[in-house]
Amino acid sequence: MPWVDDGSAAALTDLYEITMAAAYSADGTTAPATFELFVRDLPEERAFLIAAGLDDALRFLEEFRFEPGAVEYLRSLESFDDSFLADLSELRFRGNVWAVAEGTPIFAGEPLLRVTAPIVQAQLVETFLLNTIGFQTLIASKAARVWLACDGRPFADFGARRGHGADAALKGARAAYVGGAAATSVVLAGIEYGIPVTGTMAHSYVLSHPDEYSAFTSFARTFPEGAALLIDTFDTVEGARIAARVAADLADEGITIRSVRLDSGDLGALAARVRDVLDDAGFPEIRILASGGLDEFRIARLLDSDAPIDGFGVGTELSTSGDAPNLEVVYKLVEDDGEPVMKTSTGKVTLPGAKQVYRTTSGDVIAGDVIALAAEDPPDGTPLLERVMRRGRRTVPPEGPTAARARTLAALDALPEGLRRLEGWDDYPVSTSNALHDLAAQLQSWR
Repeated sequence: MPWVDDGSAAALTDLYEITMAAAYSADGTTAPATFELFVRDLPEERAFLIAAGLDDALRFLEEFRFEPGAVEYLRSLESFDDSFLADLSELRFRGNVWAVAEGTPIFAGEPLLRVTAPIVQAQLVETFLLNTIGFQTLIASKAARVWLACDGRPFADFGARRGHGADAALKGARAAYVGGAAATSVVLAGIEYGIPVTGTMAHSYVLSHPDEYSAFTSFARTFPEGAALLIDTFDTVEGARIAARVAADLADEGITIRSVRLDSGDLGALAARVRDVLDDAGFPEIRILASGGLDEFRIARLLDSDAPIDGFGVGTELSTSGDAPNLEVVYKLVEDDGEPVMKTSTGKVTLPGAKQVYRTTSGDVIAGDVIALAAEDPPDGTPLLERVMRRGRRTVPPEGPTAARARTLAALDALPEGLRRLEGWDDYPVSTSNALHDLAAQLQSWR
């Protein structure tokens, strides 16, 4: 089965990237170019986005190469000459990159990433960068909304089986963790990214035993330091009674039941009845977890109703960002050989020149952003884009998702209250500097 790995990732690109590279090469075009990656407009369902995917993007740039098999495939298309293919086989990314740190809230029009490199190099990496940063930003942003809805209770990513393919399941688990998830069910995400993994049991495990009591007892003895039991295979409340009986019967063996999980029915009403059963049996410490078709809105409604739920598993709606399943993320040329350029087509106008974003705060709360030219005297505020790569090599060690997650949670606490709501939020002010505004007007007047 074919997989995308460090060796094949360069070929995960649109053909027109390679045809443009061939045309640049034929013209002898080697001057540096600057591209910026940004989201044109936020989805109607989002007040903000959480930047994610940078670490994987930088790994891709460091490892960028076309394998011999990919070069031979391109040769078989009979569209590229031998000289270009020979150059392509030796090509490595040697550009400079500036980026917004993962876990940072960002808004429409603000560059998440700025790439300056010889134009062939900068062009060929477009598709992968858009895919990696766009997708992980999408999922991290959904996860951040779930985190806000959970109001301090943990939630786990349960979405691998509904993710759109194997890579999406893995990268989605990473992005969900960056966005606030406490853990994931995906073992490979634990291996590759060091993300905490979690899991309980499936209904199939219960059904494979004579009854719930024997299933719960067997499972708890296998995991004596805190088993999690799924109690809704038949009757949820009766399942809670059986779980409490197992906890009592196994206590002398030093075995504890950490939690029970509800996965169907009226979760709020069932959680209340299960809590009563567990408390009456003398097990107030057993936590109640809920899963099954959850998103931020359903979680918020459950908690508003005072449902005694201690944690959540969120699957399909998280791994697919169900209410906003795509971002209008783009990668546009803003400087060519040091000269600013801009696109002026209707509905798709871009801002010229290499840019920086400056963020101001009011106390501990973010107050507004200014998009400015990178070379102009900086306005007030903290610059968001930092140099992360010089001549194709990282300037700082890989950060990992744990640090990015901590940044997300701190940033969510710093959001204005009007952006923390799940709907009916306030606008966040994003403006352009006078110098950038004047440059754009000047270039448009020349057209």
